[in-house]
Amino acid sequence: MLRSATALARSWCSWGTRSFCTKAEEYVRIEQDTVNEKRTGVVWLKLNRPSKLNALTEEVGTQFQKAIAQLNEMEDIRSVILTGEGHAFSAGGDIDFLLDRRNHSVEENTKTMKHFYSRYLTLRDLKVPTIAAINGPAVGAGLCVAMACDIRVASKSAKMSVNFVKLGIHPGLAATYFLPKVAGSQVAAYMLMTGAMITGEKAQELGIVLEACEKEDVADRALAIARSIAESSPVAVKAVTSTLRAQADDLEAAIDREAFVQSQTYAEDDMIEGLQAVREKRKANFERKE
Repeated sequence: MLRSATALARSWCSWGTRSFCTKAEEYVRIEQDTVNEKRTGVVWLKLNRPSKLNALTEEVGTQFQKAIAQLNEMEDIRSVILTGEGHAFSAGGDIDFLLDRRNHSVEENTKTMKHFYSRYLTLRDLKVPTIAAINGPAVGAGLCVAMACDIRVASKSAKMSVNFVKLGIHPGLAATYFLPKVAGSQVAAYMLMTGAMITGEKAQELGIVLEACEKEDVADRALAIARSIAESSPVAVKAVTSTLRAQADDLEAAIDREAFVQSQTYAEDDMIEGLQAVREKRKANFERKE
């Protein structure tokens, strides 16, 4: 298998004589892909909070943003694979963080959420293609980050959802932008309005992911695609990446609206019920309002 045939040399702490080894490295890892001790140009970017199912927090986002900046400084990078350590890709946002939004105004929360989104959406600033290797659950903001990648490969059994409406809040992190672009308006409407939980296999049927394979094959398949990209002309690939991303001229407008409307929903009782239901592992009971 591809993964077993190569050594993934961890290179977060240093490249050449430069050191990036600090306490803040705990939640994000960068690993070089090598074959016969030679770098292939493929780099793994790993969310490293497995005990929390790689939940996305402000601190993780800050580290993620720094990692993206460091990747952009690497001259030999040709493609990046984003994945999660452990059994999950990312279980999404943090409940306590969401509950704390109740203590702030709509204006404050709009600014906070836009800043939150922007940390993770720096993924779009990478000059090379990105591939999401969805090895396990990708829920809420976790799936949004995967959607921000250029290509997605998922485990057939991976649970996937943009479950914001189940939490009583408006979608965020560019969910309303990427889903229609990737899978079409009808699929986006279904996923965003129902908060449906689907499998990776179903996600392939809906066009949300390129491929769905066995869980143990996800890393290998993503690596095969990444290496194929790395073997292509780097000049041409970067140009194509730039051209495709240039079509995202309304992304900023989408996240502006999401940050504002999501902040408005924080003040509603529906969010309290939705988050409480998650903690109690039950179905939310949203009261009908006239």
